[in-house]
Amino acid sequence: MNAITPQPSCADPFDKEALPVQEALHRILDAVEAVSGYEKLALRSALGRILAQAVVSPMAVPAHTNAAVDGYAVRVADAPLTGTVELRVIGTAWAGSSFSGRVEAGEAVRIMTGAVVPPGADSIVMQEHAERDGDWVRIGPGPKSRQNIRLAGEDLAAGMAVLEEGRRLSPADLGLLASLGITELRVRRRLRVAFFSTGDELRSLGEILAEGEIYDSNRYTLYGMLQQLGVELLDMGVVRDRREDLAMAIEEAARHADVIITSGGVSVGEADFIKEILAELGQVNFWKIAMKPGRPLAFGRIGKSLFFGLPGNPVSVMVTYYEFVQPALRRMMGEAVIDSPRFKVPCATRLRKKPGRTEFQRGILETQADGSLMVRGTGDQGSGILRTMSRANCLIVLPHDGGTIEPGTWVDVQPFHGLM
Repeated sequence: MNAITPQPSCADPFDKEALPVQEALHRILDAVEAVSGYEKLALRSALGRILAQAVVSPMAVPAHTNAAVDGYAVRVADAPLTGTVELRVIGTAWAGSSFSGRVEAGEAVRIMTGAVVPPGADSIVMQEHAERDGDWVRIGPGPKSRQNIRLAGEDLAAGMAVLEEGRRLSPADLGLLASLGITELRVRRRLRVAFFSTGDELRSLGEILAEGEIYDSNRYTLYGMLQQLGVELLDMGVVRDRREDLAMAIEEAARHADVIITSGGVSVGEADFIKEILAELGQVNFWKIAMKPGRPLAFGRIGKSLFFGLPGNPVSVMVTYYEFVQPALRRMMGEAVIDSPRFKVPCATRLRKKPGRTEFQRGILETQADGSLMVRGTGDQGSGILRTMSRANCLIVLPHDGGTIEPGTWVDVQPFHGLM
Protein backbone atom coordinates (compact mmCIF):
# COMPACT_ATOMS: atom_id res chain seq x y z
CA MET A 1 0.00 0.00 0.00
CA ASN A 2 1.38 3.42 -0.94
CA ALA A 3 2.09 5.88 1.85
CA ILE A 4 0.00 9.06 2.11
CA THR A 5 1.79 12.14 0.83
CA PRO A 6 1.00 14.83 3.41
CA GLN A 7 -0.01 18.31 2.28
CA PRO A 8 1.29 21.45 4.04
CA SER A 9 -0.83 22.36 7.04
CA CYS A 10 -0.95 24.99 9.78
CA ALA A 11 0.55 22.41 12.15
CA ASP A 12 3.79 22.25 10.15
CA PRO A 13 6.75 24.27 11.43
CA PHE A 14 7.85 25.04 7.86
CA ASP A 15 6.10 25.45 4.51
CA LYS A 16 8.29 26.46 1.58
CA GLU A 17 5.30 28.01 -0.20
CA ALA A 18 4.46 30.34 2.68
CA LEU A 19 5.72 33.92 2.52
CA PRO A 20 7.82 35.33 5.37
CA VAL A 21 5.89 37.89 7.41
CA GLN A 22 7.91 40.90 6.29
CA GLU A 23 7.68 39.93 2.63
CA ALA A 24 3.89 39.51 2.92
CA LEU A 25 3.50 42.92 4.57
CA HIS A 26 5.77 44.51 1.97
CA ARG A 27 3.64 43.10 -0.85
CA ILE A 28 0.44 44.30 0.76
CA LEU A 29 1.66 47.84 1.35
CA ASP A 30 3.09 48.04 -2.18
CA ALA A 31 -0.35 47.18 -3.54
CA VAL A 32 -2.30 49.93 -1.75
CA GLU A 33 -2.56 53.70 -1.99
CA ALA A 34 -4.62 56.35 -0.26
CA VAL A 35 -8.22 56.72 -1.39
CA SER A 36 -9.24 59.88 -3.17
CA GLY A 37 -11.95 62.12 -1.86
CA TYR A 38 -12.26 64.34 1.18
CA GLU A 39 -14.82 66.22 3.22
CA LYS A 40 -14.89 69.34 5.36
CA LEU A 41 -15.82 68.86 9.00
CA ALA A 42 -16.40 71.08 12.00
CA LEU A 43 -13.52 70.87 14.46
CA ARG A 44 -15.36 68.75 17.04
CA SER A 45 -16.40 66.23 14.38
CA ALA A 46 -12.83 65.70 13.16
CA LEU A 47 -11.48 63.69 16.12
CA GLY A 48 -9.76 60.53 14.85
CA ARG A 49 -10.00 61.56 11.20
CA ILE A 50 -7.04 61.90 8.82
CA LEU A 51 -6.01 65.35 7.62
CA ALA A 52 -6.26 65.72 3.85
CA GLN A 53 -4.02 68.77 3.82
CA ALA A 54 -1.57 70.45 6.16
CA VAL A 55 -2.96 73.04 8.58
CA VAL A 56 -1.16 76.39 8.49
CA SER A 57 -1.29 78.76 11.45
CA PRO A 58 -3.27 81.91 10.65
CA MET A 59 -1.60 83.78 13.50
CA ALA A 60 1.49 83.97 15.67
CA VAL A 61 1.47 81.90 18.87
CA PRO A 62 1.71 83.49 21.37
CA ALA A 63 -0.04 86.38 19.66
CA HIS A 64 1.75 88.85 21.94
CA THR A 65 4.78 88.92 24.21
CA ASN A 66 3.43 87.90 27.61
CA ALA A 67 4.32 86.92 31.14
CA ALA A 68 4.99 83.23 31.89
CA VAL A 69 4.42 83.73 35.65
CA ASP A 70 2.63 86.01 38.10
CA GLY A 71 5.09 88.67 39.25
CA TYR A 72 6.49 92.10 38.42
CA ALA A 73 7.52 93.49 35.04
CA VAL A 74 10.81 95.35 35.50
CA ARG A 75 13.82 96.72 33.64
CA VAL A 76 16.98 94.61 33.96
CA ALA A 77 18.94 97.89 34.15
CA ASP A 78 17.19 98.66 37.48
CA ALA A 79 18.22 95.40 39.17
CA PRO A 80 20.94 95.76 41.84
CA LEU A 81 24.28 93.97 41.56
CA THR A 82 24.08 93.19 45.28
CA GLY A 83 21.52 93.69 48.01
CA THR A 84 18.03 94.91 47.07
CA VAL A 85 16.36 97.82 45.37
CA GLU A 86 12.86 99.30 45.75
CA LEU A 87 10.82 100.03 42.63
CA ARG A 88 7.58 101.99 42.49
CA VAL A 89 4.59 99.91 41.33
CA ILE A 90 2.75 102.04 38.78
CA GLY A 91 -0.14 99.68 37.95
CA THR A 92 -1.25 96.15 37.12
CA ALA A 93 -1.25 94.24 33.82
CA TRP A 94 -4.09 91.71 33.77
CA ALA A 95 -4.46 88.78 31.39
CA GLY A 96 -6.84 89.86 28.66
CA SER A 97 -6.30 93.60 29.06
CA SER A 98 -3.12 95.56 28.37
CA PHE A 99 -1.43 98.02 30.73
CA SER A 100 -1.63 101.39 29.03
CA GLY A 101 1.57 102.95 30.38
CA ARG A 102 5.29 102.36 30.01
CA VAL A 103 7.83 101.13 32.55
CA GLU A 104 10.47 103.78 33.12
CA ALA A 105 13.60 103.80 35.31
CA GLY A 106 12.84 102.88 38.93
CA GLU A 107 9.36 101.53 38.12
CA ALA A 108 7.61 98.12 38.02
CA VAL A 109 4.22 96.81 36.95
CA ARG A 110 2.36 94.04 38.76
CA ILE A 111 1.68 91.44 36.04
CA MET A 112 -0.39 88.24 35.81
CA THR A 113 0.42 85.11 33.84
CA GLY A 114 -0.52 85.60 30.19
CA ALA A 115 -0.74 89.38 30.40
CA VAL A 116 0.98 91.49 27.74
CA VAL A 117 4.42 92.67 28.89
CA PRO A 118 4.27 96.47 29.07
CA PRO A 119 6.65 98.58 26.97
CA GLY A 120 9.93 99.34 28.68
CA ALA A 121 10.01 96.11 30.74
CA ASP A 122 12.37 93.34 29.63
CA SER A 123 12.17 90.87 32.54
CA ILE A 124 9.58 89.37 34.90
CA VAL A 125 10.48 88.77 38.53
CA MET A 126 8.17 86.10 39.89
CA GLN A 127 6.15 87.19 42.91
CA GLU A 128 7.84 84.61 45.17
CA HIS A 129 11.16 86.45 44.59
CA ALA A 130 9.82 89.91 45.43
CA GLU A 131 8.49 91.71 48.54
CA ARG A 132 5.55 94.10 48.14
CA ASP A 133 5.00 97.01 50.52
CA GLY A 134 2.14 99.25 49.45
CA ASP A 135 3.08 100.99 46.20
CA TRP A 136 6.62 99.69 46.34
CA VAL A 137 8.22 96.33 45.55
CA ARG A 138 11.67 95.18 46.63
CA ILE A 139 13.73 92.93 44.31
CA GLY A 140 17.21 91.47 44.54
CA PRO A 141 19.99 90.87 41.99
CA GLY A 142 19.66 88.32 39.19
CA PRO A 143 16.88 89.34 36.74
CA LYS A 144 17.95 88.55 33.18
CA SER A 145 16.69 89.85 29.87
CA ARG A 146 13.54 87.93 28.69
CA GLN A 147 13.36 86.06 31.99
CA ASN A 148 9.87 84.53 32.47
CA ILE A 149 8.73 86.11 29.20
CA ARG A 150 7.10 84.28 26.31
CA LEU A 151 7.89 86.09 23.07
CA ALA A 152 5.24 86.64 20.41
CA GLY A 153 5.51 83.87 17.80
CA GLU A 154 8.05 81.78 19.73
CA ASP A 155 5.77 78.72 19.52
CA LEU A 156 4.36 79.29 16.02
CA ALA A 157 4.92 81.99 13.45
CA ALA A 158 2.01 83.03 11.25
CA GLY A 159 2.05 80.87 8.11
CA MET A 160 3.93 78.00 9.77
CA ALA A 161 2.63 74.42 9.29
CA VAL A 162 0.91 73.32 12.49
CA LEU A 163 -0.16 69.78 11.58
CA GLU A 164 0.98 67.80 8.54
CA GLU A 165 -1.19 66.07 5.97
CA GLY A 166 -1.86 62.44 6.93
CA ARG A 167 -2.06 63.05 10.67
CA ARG A 168 -4.74 61.26 12.67
CA LEU A 169 -6.29 63.99 14.79
CA SER A 170 -6.01 63.59 18.56
CA PRO A 171 -7.76 65.45 21.40
CA ALA A 172 -4.62 67.57 21.87
CA ASP A 173 -4.74 68.47 18.16
CA LEU A 174 -8.31 69.72 18.54
CA GLY A 175 -7.24 71.94 21.41
CA LEU A 176 -4.27 73.26 19.45
CA LEU A 177 -6.44 74.10 16.44
CA ALA A 178 -9.08 75.70 18.64
CA SER A 179 -6.38 77.95 20.11
CA LEU A 180 -5.73 79.20 16.58
CA GLY A 181 -9.39 79.95 15.94
CA ILE A 182 -9.71 77.19 13.31
CA THR A 183 -13.29 75.97 13.07
CA GLU A 184 -13.26 73.66 10.03
CA LEU A 185 -10.88 71.03 8.66
CA ARG A 186 -10.40 69.17 5.38
CA VAL A 187 -10.10 65.44 6.10
CA ARG A 188 -9.94 62.24 4.02
CA ARG A 189 -13.23 60.54 3.36
CA ARG A 190 -13.94 57.45 5.42
CA LEU A 191 -12.74 54.13 4.03
CA ARG A 192 -15.64 51.77 3.20
CA VAL A 193 -15.06 48.22 4.45
CA ALA A 194 -17.40 45.26 3.89
CA PHE A 195 -16.97 42.14 6.04
CA PHE A 196 -18.63 38.79 6.60
CA SER A 197 -18.01 35.39 8.16
CA THR A 198 -18.23 32.08 6.32
CA GLY A 199 -19.25 28.67 7.65
CA ASP A 200 -22.30 26.41 7.80
CA GLU A 201 -21.67 25.88 11.51
CA LEU A 202 -21.98 29.58 12.40
CA ARG A 203 -25.07 31.09 13.97
CA SER A 204 -25.86 34.69 14.83
CA LEU A 205 -26.47 35.81 18.39
CA GLY A 206 -30.02 35.09 19.55
CA GLU A 207 -30.35 31.88 17.53
CA ILE A 208 -30.56 28.50 19.27
CA LEU A 209 -27.52 26.30 18.69
CA ALA A 210 -27.95 22.77 17.33
CA GLU A 211 -25.29 20.12 17.85
CA GLY A 212 -22.05 21.10 16.12
CA GLU A 213 -23.03 24.75 15.71
CA ILE A 214 -21.26 27.75 17.27
CA TYR A 215 -21.92 31.45 17.62
CA ASP A 216 -20.13 33.71 15.17
CA SER A 217 -17.59 35.67 17.25
CA ASN A 218 -15.34 36.81 14.40
CA ARG A 219 -17.79 39.36 13.04
CA TYR A 220 -18.00 41.01 16.46
CA THR A 221 -14.21 41.06 16.81
CA LEU A 222 -13.83 42.53 13.32
CA TYR A 223 -16.58 45.04 14.02
CA GLY A 224 -14.74 46.22 17.14
CA MET A 225 -11.36 46.50 15.43
CA LEU A 226 -12.75 48.30 12.39
CA GLN A 227 -14.97 50.60 14.44
CA GLN A 228 -11.97 51.56 16.53
CA LEU A 229 -10.07 52.44 13.36
CA GLY A 230 -12.86 54.75 12.24
CA VAL A 231 -13.95 53.28 8.91
CA GLU A 232 -17.42 53.10 7.37
CA LEU A 233 -18.75 49.56 7.94
CA LEU A 234 -20.90 47.22 5.86
CA ASP A 235 -21.66 44.11 7.95
CA MET A 236 -22.86 41.40 5.57
CA GLY A 237 -23.50 38.78 8.25
CA VAL A 238 -22.79 35.06 7.83
CA VAL A 239 -22.50 33.53 4.36
CA ARG A 240 -22.91 29.76 4.02
CA ASP A 241 -20.16 27.56 2.58
CA ARG A 242 -21.71 27.36 -0.87
CA ARG A 243 -19.67 28.53 -3.80
CA GLU A 244 -22.51 30.48 -5.45
CA ASP A 245 -23.46 32.21 -2.18
CA LEU A 246 -19.89 33.22 -1.49
CA ALA A 247 -19.31 34.47 -5.03
CA MET A 248 -22.51 36.52 -4.88
CA ALA A 249 -21.56 38.05 -1.53
CA ILE A 250 -18.06 38.95 -2.69
CA GLU A 251 -19.34 40.54 -5.90
CA GLU A 252 -21.91 42.53 -3.92
CA ALA A 253 -19.24 43.72 -1.49
CA ALA A 254 -16.95 44.75 -4.35
CA ARG A 255 -19.67 47.01 -5.74
CA HIS A 256 -19.87 49.05 -2.55
CA ALA A 257 -16.60 48.80 -0.61
CA ASP A 258 -12.98 49.84 -0.91
CA VAL A 259 -11.97 46.76 1.09
CA ILE A 260 -13.53 43.33 1.59
CA ILE A 261 -12.66 41.23 4.65
CA THR A 262 -13.86 37.67 5.17
CA SER A 263 -13.11 35.19 7.94
CA GLY A 264 -12.93 31.45 7.29
CA GLY A 265 -12.84 29.46 4.07
CA VAL A 266 -9.22 30.13 3.05
CA SER A 267 -7.59 26.86 4.08
CA VAL A 268 -7.40 23.62 2.04
CA GLY A 269 -10.67 21.89 2.94
CA GLU A 270 -13.22 20.79 0.38
CA ALA A 271 -15.59 23.59 1.42
CA ASP A 272 -12.93 26.33 1.46
CA PHE A 273 -13.83 28.26 -1.69
CA ILE A 274 -12.61 31.79 -0.97
CA LYS A 275 -9.22 31.48 -2.68
CA GLU A 276 -10.77 29.86 -5.76
CA ILE A 277 -13.46 32.53 -6.05
CA LEU A 278 -10.88 35.28 -5.62
CA ALA A 279 -8.81 33.82 -8.48
CA GLU A 280 -11.92 33.56 -10.64
CA LEU A 281 -13.33 37.04 -10.00
CA GLY A 282 -10.11 38.98 -9.49
CA GLN A 283 -6.52 38.20 -8.67
CA VAL A 284 -4.69 36.40 -5.87
CA ASN A 285 -1.42 37.90 -4.69
CA PHE A 286 -0.71 35.21 -2.08
CA TRP A 287 -2.60 33.04 0.37
CA LYS A 288 -0.10 31.58 2.87
CA ILE A 289 2.21 33.29 5.36
CA ALA A 290 4.94 31.65 7.45
CA MET A 291 3.45 32.65 10.77
CA LYS A 292 1.54 31.31 13.76
CA PRO A 293 -1.29 31.85 14.34
CA GLY A 294 -2.78 32.71 10.97
CA ARG A 295 -0.95 30.91 8.17
CA PRO A 296 -3.81 30.91 5.64
CA LEU A 297 -4.44 34.52 4.58
CA ALA A 298 -5.68 35.23 1.06
CA PHE A 299 -4.73 38.64 -0.27
CA GLY A 300 -5.74 40.04 -3.63
CA ARG A 301 -8.04 42.39 -5.47
CA ILE A 302 -11.50 42.26 -7.03
CA GLY A 303 -11.97 45.19 -9.37
CA LYS A 304 -11.13 48.29 -7.37
CA SER A 305 -11.62 46.54 -4.04
CA LEU A 306 -8.78 45.17 -1.94
CA PHE A 307 -9.53 41.70 -0.56
CA PHE A 308 -8.39 40.02 2.66
CA GLY A 309 -9.51 36.46 3.34
CA LEU A 310 -8.64 35.86 7.00
CA PRO A 311 -8.49 32.47 8.75
CA GLY A 312 -11.47 31.20 10.69
CA ASN A 313 -9.91 30.76 14.13
CA PRO A 314 -10.70 33.76 16.37
CA VAL A 315 -7.16 34.55 17.53
CA SER A 316 -5.83 34.14 13.97
CA VAL A 317 -8.37 36.71 12.82
CA MET A 318 -7.13 39.26 15.33
CA VAL A 319 -3.42 38.68 14.74
CA THR A 320 -3.64 38.74 10.94
CA TYR A 321 -5.85 41.82 11.08
CA TYR A 322 -3.45 43.78 13.28
CA GLU A 323 -0.28 42.68 11.47
CA PHE A 324 -1.46 42.95 7.84
CA VAL A 325 -4.96 44.36 7.36
CA GLN A 326 -4.79 47.36 9.67
CA PRO A 327 -1.51 48.75 8.24
CA ALA A 328 -3.03 48.51 4.76
CA LEU A 329 -6.25 50.22 5.85
CA ARG A 330 -4.32 53.00 7.56
CA ARG A 331 -2.31 53.61 4.39
CA MET A 332 -5.52 53.64 2.32
CA MET A 333 -7.00 56.15 4.77
CA GLY A 334 -4.05 58.44 3.98
CA GLU A 335 -2.42 58.14 7.40
CA ALA A 336 1.24 59.16 7.28
CA VAL A 337 2.47 56.94 10.15
CA ILE A 338 1.28 53.32 10.08
CA ASP A 339 3.89 51.54 12.20
CA SER A 340 2.96 50.23 15.64
CA PRO A 341 5.61 50.36 18.39
CA ARG A 342 7.75 47.36 19.33
CA PHE A 343 10.43 47.16 21.99
CA LYS A 344 12.47 44.52 23.82
CA VAL A 345 11.86 43.31 27.37
CA PRO A 346 12.92 40.18 29.27
CA CYS A 347 10.49 37.26 29.20
CA ALA A 348 9.57 35.60 32.51
CA THR A 349 8.25 32.34 31.06
CA ARG A 350 9.40 29.61 28.68
CA LEU A 351 7.86 29.96 25.22
CA ARG A 352 7.89 26.96 22.91
CA LYS A 353 8.63 27.67 19.25
CA LYS A 354 9.99 25.93 16.16
CA PRO A 355 12.18 27.70 13.57
CA GLY A 356 10.71 28.44 10.15
CA ARG A 357 7.87 30.84 10.99
CA THR A 358 7.27 34.06 12.88
CA GLU A 359 5.11 33.54 15.95
CA PHE A 360 2.85 36.06 17.63
CA GLN A 361 2.21 34.77 21.12
CA ARG A 362 -0.16 36.43 23.55
CA GLY A 363 1.59 38.11 26.44
CA ILE A 364 1.03 40.14 29.58
CA LEU A 365 3.39 43.11 29.92
CA GLU A 366 3.93 44.06 33.57
CA THR A 367 5.84 46.68 35.55
CA GLN A 368 8.12 45.18 38.21
CA ALA A 369 8.77 46.58 41.69
CA ASP A 370 11.97 48.29 40.45
CA GLY A 371 10.06 50.02 37.64
CA SER A 372 11.38 47.78 34.86
CA LEU A 373 9.15 45.95 32.38
CA MET A 374 8.81 42.20 31.96
CA VAL A 375 6.51 40.06 29.84
CA ARG A 376 5.05 36.62 30.40
CA GLY A 377 3.01 34.31 28.23
CA THR A 378 -0.70 33.78 28.81
CA GLY A 379 -0.44 30.00 28.72
CA ASP A 380 -2.06 27.89 26.01
CA GLN A 381 -1.53 29.59 22.64
CA GLY A 382 -4.20 27.70 20.68
CA SER A 383 -5.61 29.86 17.87
CA GLY A 384 -9.17 29.17 18.96
CA ILE A 385 -8.70 30.33 22.56
CA LEU A 386 -10.05 33.87 22.43
CA ARG A 387 -10.06 34.15 26.24
CA THR A 388 -6.26 34.42 26.35
CA MET A 389 -6.36 37.19 23.74
CA SER A 390 -8.80 39.03 25.99
CA ARG A 391 -6.45 38.60 28.98
CA ALA A 392 -3.32 39.70 27.06
CA ASN A 393 -2.14 43.27 26.68
CA CYS A 394 0.55 42.65 24.06
CA LEU A 395 1.86 40.27 21.42
CA ILE A 396 5.25 38.64 21.92
CA VAL A 397 6.87 38.55 18.47
CA LEU A 398 9.25 35.60 18.05
CA PRO A 399 11.48 35.76 14.94
CA HIS A 400 11.24 33.48 11.91
CA ASP A 401 14.51 31.58 12.46
CA GLY A 402 14.41 31.49 16.26
CA GLY A 403 13.55 28.55 18.50
CA THR A 404 12.18 28.08 22.01
CA ILE A 405 12.60 31.04 24.38
CA GLU A 406 13.95 30.34 27.86
CA PRO A 407 13.09 32.52 30.90
CA GLY A 408 15.20 35.68 31.06
CA THR A 409 15.59 36.01 27.29
CA TRP A 410 14.87 39.44 25.82
CA VAL A 411 12.03 39.37 23.32
CA ASP A 412 10.16 41.85 21.09
CA VAL A 413 6.76 42.92 22.35
CA GLN A 414 4.02 44.77 20.50
CA PRO A 415 1.70 46.46 23.03
CA PHE A 416 -2.00 46.44 22.21
CA HIS A 417 -2.06 50.13 23.17
CA GLY A 418 -0.20 50.91 19.96
CA LEU A 419 -2.36 48.60 17.87
CA MET A 420 -5.90 49.14 19.09
